Amino acid sequence: MTDPLSEVISLLQPRAVFSKGISGAGRWGVRYSEFGQPSFCAVLEGSCRLAVDGQAPLTIEAGDFVLLPATPGFTISGFEPVTPERVNPKVAPSPQGEVRHGKRGGRPEVRLLGGYFVFDSPDAALMVSLLPALVHVRGVERLSVLVQLVSDETSQQRSGRDLVLTRLVELLLIEALRSTSSDDAPPGLLRGLADTRLAPAIRQMHRHLNRPWTVAQLAKCAALSRSAFFERFMRTVGMPPMEYLLDWRMAVARSLLRGQELSITEVAERVGYSSASTFTTAFSRRVGQSPGRYARAS
Repeated sequence: MTDPLSEVISLLQPRAVFSKGISGAGRWGVRYSEFGQPSFCAVLEGSCRLAVDGQAPLTIEAGDFVLLPATPGFTISGFEPVTPERVNPKVAPSPQGEVRHGKRGGRPEVRLLGGYFVFDSPDAALMVSLLPALVHVRGVERLSVLVQLVSDETSQQRSGRDLVLTRLVELLLIEALRSTSSDDAPPGLLRGLADTRLAPAIRQMHRHLNRPWTVAQLAKCAALSRSAFFERFMRTVGMPPMEYLLDWRMAVARSLLRGQELSITEVAERVGYSSASTFTTAFSRRVGQSPGRYARAS
């Protein structure tokens, strides 16, 4: 059966990893302005404080992994009061070697591996909106192994480096997201997939995208009444079921059109439209240009 989470990661098209070692001791703090691209941090040893805009402050410690799919502003620091140094990651030069904060000499109190990558998909904003703003995972050995592989690969210039990093980041994203406890997650795809009633309906939508779905049919997949299904989907995923379906159809359609291997009629059939003209109208309304024009521009 189609895995919605894997499909989201695949359509996001993550690539281009940058990573660096970071350490701190004594009184230190760094305030990063909003970045917008996805970033991650793995704590290799020790502990420190992380305060992400819009989220409760965290103490992160050895074995922790943090993922910010859209990286808002955040502050990372030791535990002593301090006025943080301000950094704009969009203009700051990429440092060579490990970055040290606070007291220069002696053993660091915390060592981190921080990094970022990019999403190539034009639908990145839609996909990211389905994911938690902050993912904090503790003590997952598989993530530690992947982080070490990313660190090793970014520090060397071996053949096939870019392809290896792209695959590693895909694995890192999937492992981090599926390791997250989703019961109390904010509305989105992870929370929807954690709901035993909604998950079958979401998977059916993804598996049979070309079906002319109705809310009543999806509610039947979830063994709920139409009204109960609609209300539960809204509360859990954060949008009406048919809007989610439309967004997903348009995301898949754009991916197929960028490949330029299928005709517009074939794309329309793949994403659940009975005719090319109906699809063209829906696509133009949602995307702002016709499918043909979008394919040529891509």
